Amino acid sequence: MGSSAETAVSEAQTALETVCPAIALLDARGTVIGWSQAAQRLVGYSAAEVVGRSAGVLLVAADDRAKAAQAAQESTSRSCWSDLVQVRHRDGRSIDVRLRVSSLSGQDGRERWVVCATDKALLPAWPAEATVAEPLLATLPLPSRLPIGVVVRDTHLRCIRVNDTQGSKDGIPLPERLGRTLTEAAPGTGSETLEAVMHQVLESGEPAMDVDYQALLPANVRSNRLLTASFFRLDDAQGRALGVCSVSVDVTDSRRARERLAILGEASRRIGTTLDVMQTAQELADLAVPFLADYATVDLAESVQHGEKPLAHLGPQDGRIPVFRRAGLASIHPGTPESLFARGEPVFVPPISPFTGVLRSGNSHFEPVLDKSPGTWLDHLGAAWAEKIREHAMHALMVVPIHARGAVLGVAVFVRTEDPRPFEEDDLLLAEELVSWAALALDNARQYVRERSAVLALQRLLHPHRPTGGSAADVAWRYLPADSHHGIGGDWFDVIPLSGARVALVVGDVVGHGINAAAKMGQLRTAMNTLADMDMPPDEVLSRLDEQVIRLTEAEDPRHPATTTMAATCLYAVYDPVTRTCTMARAGHPPPAVIDPYGHVTFPDLPAGAPLGLGLVPFETVTLELAEGSVLALYTDGLIEARDQDLNAGMNRLSAALARPDLTLDDLCSSTVDTLRANPPSDDVTLLLARTRSLSADQVASWQFPSDPAVVSRARTLAARQLTQWGLEHLAESTELIISELFTNAVTHGNGDCNSDRTIGLRLIRHEMLTCEVSDASHSHPLVRHPRSTDEHGRGLFLVTQLSRRWGTRHIPDGKIIWADQQLPAGA
Repeated sequence: MGSSAETAVSEAQTALETVCPAIALLDARGTVIGWSQAAQRLVGYSAAEVVGRSAGVLLVAADDRAKAAQAAQESTSRSCWSDLVQVRHRDGRSIDVRLRVSSLSGQDGRERWVVCATDKALLPAWPAEATVAEPLLATLPLPSRLPIGVVVRDTHLRCIRVNDTQGSKDGIPLPERLGRTLTEAAPGTGSETLEAVMHQVLESGEPAMDVDYQALLPANVRSNRLLTASFFRLDDAQGRALGVCSVSVDVTDSRRARERLAILGEASRRIGTTLDVMQTAQELADLAVPFLADYATVDLAESVQHGEKPLAHLGPQDGRIPVFRRAGLASIHPGTPESLFARGEPVFVPPISPFTGVLRSGNSHFEPVLDKSPGTWLDHLGAAWAEKIREHAMHALMVVPIHARGAVLGVAVFVRTEDPRPFEEDDLLLAEELVSWAALALDNARQYVRERSAVLALQRLLHPHRPTGGSAADVAWRYLPADSHHGIGGDWFDVIPLSGARVALVVGDVVGHGINAAAKMGQLRTAMNTLADMDMPPDEVLSRLDEQVIRLTEAEDPRHPATTTMAATCLYAVYDPVTRTCTMARAGHPPPAVIDPYGHVTFPDLPAGAPLGLGLVPFETVTLELAEGSVLALYTDGLIEARDQDLNAGMNRLSAALARPDLTLDDLCSSTVDTLRANPPSDDVTLLLARTRSLSADQVASWQFPSDPAVVSRARTLAARQLTQWGLEHLAESTELIISELFTNAVTHGNGDCNSDRTIGLRLIRHEMLTCEVSDASHSHPLVRHPRSTDEHGRGLFLVTQLSRRWGTRHIPDGKIIWADQQLPAGA
């Protein structure tokens, strides 16, 4: 049948469910013997005016009367007639109505007809084919295409007339129905409910519309057909009740079609709500139960859960069945007792089973009625499987492959146990639609897992593994990646040891998410470490980093540098445990928090600066003096941002969370993140805490000398004496040589004038290293040379390199410092 015909059937069925038709009862000659109130409302004639007269007089057109007469003459071969006709209203106007006339059987053997008439204006548009002399709907097989059942009952609700369709739908044989009430023909609560409705119709005269009920089959026959009935009282010429006429429509298929459409709509909302493959698989199972199946499982290939490349084809790998893991599990029974495997457990797939068949063929396995006879694949399942099938009366099975982009992701299984219906072809189509929807979500989740794993691995490599603040500070940190919806961002942090026992603390955030943001973060962290090693002030470090970001951005697309961006924010702080000062600058980053030893929290007034990569205003440095035991808190905006609050509210919450002087540094870090992080977090969260230390007076020794070569000997002597006090006599010789070379270099290259008023400073610092610092007024950088055998100079710094663990130079406001570190023995 064409699509227009199917549409006509569907719309007719819908109309019968929603529109109240007019009902009339006719004898074999076409005389009206019963009339309903709905008929009176339709044409305006009361029962007294119509009963006893020919129904044909109500038809306007002669052709319609001729067709009705012909249908009556052919009643032996046709049980129904349907057409669009015009009927005469009592006020003289004509009404277009859809008529359906059906023959009725009775105990007396006399022929009766029931007429259902509905105003065309209340019906949907009908296709053109329905207006021809032999209308489309009249040619449709009544039981399967337009299931309209009619029953006429007397005032005692005994069946006196019934058409063939009613018996074909509810299965009650004609001899058992005629002369009996509904409760006598089919005892049960459903019959009692319907009889109560009919009693009410008899008493009130008002019809009862669209009463749903299951087909009333004998108790030993299970039925799944859903009917909807409308009940009308029939009156005689005096307006007295003759009985009740019921018109029933089988709505099983239409209701299921609507439910299938509804569940597909639900699939778009309920499957794929996260980028977690296990959750997506569970969502598929939950949606399938109980509508489609009583029990459902979703098993995913092991590779899918780890974001790895899925199976290339549906088949055994190297003669073995691939490893699957139960990712989704749902049942109408609490605890899913039907399953041999719990969610998350590996699944054993029998070598001979529909599951392996699906793996090999790539096609669904459809077994609407499970064949449990000997010799089937069930014999190969093993005792445990067989017991589950028997115990839970599994009788229908569908196994559907889950695949996307030509790759296998898993297998979905649907089973019916308590629902007696076998699976139908439409059920398989629906299952495959649901699985296809889930496959897209699973594939997206798998790819996300793969990228997320790569980004996390990259970040683990790029983040410091065991950051330590050395003698300057104790540190604790937390990094939490964003949730699966938003993707991992570009947060980074660092703790960088500097010369003179100082430490640099860094927190930054690259704009964006995903592997690109992580890669850019790695570039910036590398650049930051290089710049920090040059020992420049924080504002200069950020200025150089800003230049580097601009260069990296331009390198991405040299032809259109303005179209690419690599914006980032950063906070750079340097803490000196000798002076207990912290010098810091920021580039568009949230300000640090300072917690004093008593738990009082402040946010220093530190100029914000512009984000990196914009090349706008210069950065500014601020220096604070911190009490020993103070805590510096550096963080990214993911810690303080919330959708329903502004940043000030977030900073207030941060201040409250950090005001816990009773906690250890690590516990304070965990507590703060747990208190403030969003759930789920929409951005990465990074928190770096540093509790400051200070070096005691007996760990630092410093002197000032005139810029004169003659004082080198005295500087060596004072240094050796200090080392003896520290118990480091074994380092005296190497230290004296380092001091000689650094001091001589400062005198020679400081200002070229030995009689100058300029001075040279010497400082020894005993911390995790022994640091020797020589300061002068020059800003020139010394270079290591490889002198020739004939050169008289140039071996000093080469010697320093050999004697020290490392050495370097850093700028100070009035010159520079050359420093050298020597390793201390354990316990020194």
